[in-house]
Amino acid sequence: MRIRTAGVVAVLGLALAASGCGGDSNDEPAANESSKAATGGKLVIWADDKRAAALKPFGEKFGKENGVTVEVQAVSKDLQTNFVTASQQGSGPDVVVGAHDWIGNLVQNGAIDPVQLAAEQKSAFNETAVKAVTFNGQLYGVPYAMENLALIRNTELAPEAPKTIEELVATGKKLKAEKKASEILCLQSGQNGDAYHIYPLYTSAGGYLFGTAANGDYDPKDLGVGKPESIAAFQKIAKLGEKGEGALKRSITGENSIATFTGKKCAFLVSGPWAIADAKKANIKYDISPVPGFAGGKEAQPFVGVQSFYVAAKGQNKALAQEFVANHVTTPDLAMALYNAEPRPPALTAALDQVKGSDPDLAKFQEAGKNGQVLPAIPAMAAIWDPFGKAEAAIIGGADPAKTITAAGKTIAGQIK
Repeated sequence: MRIRTAGVVAVLGLALAASGCGGDSNDEPAANESSKAATGGKLVIWADDKRAAALKPFGEKFGKENGVTVEVQAVSKDLQTNFVTASQQGSGPDVVVGAHDWIGNLVQNGAIDPVQLAAEQKSAFNETAVKAVTFNGQLYGVPYAMENLALIRNTELAPEAPKTIEELVATGKKLKAEKKASEILCLQSGQNGDAYHIYPLYTSAGGYLFGTAANGDYDPKDLGVGKPESIAAFQKIAKLGEKGEGALKRSITGENSIATFTGKKCAFLVSGPWAIADAKKANIKYDISPVPGFAGGKEAQPFVGVQSFYVAAKGQNKALAQEFVANHVTTPDLAMALYNAEPRPPALTAALDQVKGSDPDLAKFQEAGKNGQVLPAIPAMAAIWDPFGKAEAAIIGGADPAKTITAAGKTIAGQIK
């Protein structure tokens, strides 16, 4: 699943509010025996193709135990947008599975309810994962997996992990000169850019998206795009672009970046756990390390994303949905099934402990993301993706960094107000 660029751009009826995504949620009683729905109902779950297939046997088991019918429906495209539309029309599911950065939009649209987990249940999850699904002081999802970008390299072409992006570029240029590779770096941009994938380099060069309030929540009033820090960051990024080193190119896209790497046309790929299956299938000898930052710059910080289960606010069987999400999604068996469908570090500590020994890649991805930033789930984030990405692509193509990112900042600020 090559997430990002698209999944969170389409937002319907969004009222942009100054609200944060961090903070502690108030402990509420878990949805236990007393809150179980009466038998005879129907539970509808929406997920993408891979997760839907993994969820079906658990849905059937839950249905038998509770005397209900469970339908797991695969929605292969625009899941968030389709869910919001269906919710507004009263035809949506009871449970939906998706990324944590949907939360601000879903809450603003009245599409999801807070999830009721006891303190003991919450403590079984990775702390960062719980923070990611907490919005306005309330828990809005049950996390099941975490993800972040790392540098995946072909160890036959590049035995040593580069310490800086400059070192990576030098190695990539040498491999090109020796005709061992045709690209320096596979970091997807495309014609519309990709804010998610460029973010580690943007942060290393000193850029930021939103400042934080005193309580640690993201502050939409403190927009970093267009500020001097973002200009300086994109001046550095521009030097890696098509008119500079040629390491960043618009011809590297979400559709071809992994394939270019697995085709041994580049030694370095910036991607996430979803790329590993393709690397293994291609018999690439690889290793995983943190995305390197600029020499003398800050540490490169990838976004940390969380995949989660949500209870639909306008579902037909909300009590049953709460029961499923609170007491069945929280089990290691389900977490393991979702991990086997697509290996990403499980958010449930017990499940992570089960797979750590057999999958050394998980620990390496965690190491690469340990100083990452939780992807903002505030509604204002929806205004970032498109203008920021298009500015990035233009700058990679040779546009003036200061003018381009300043204009993008004005566009974003206008959408947030």
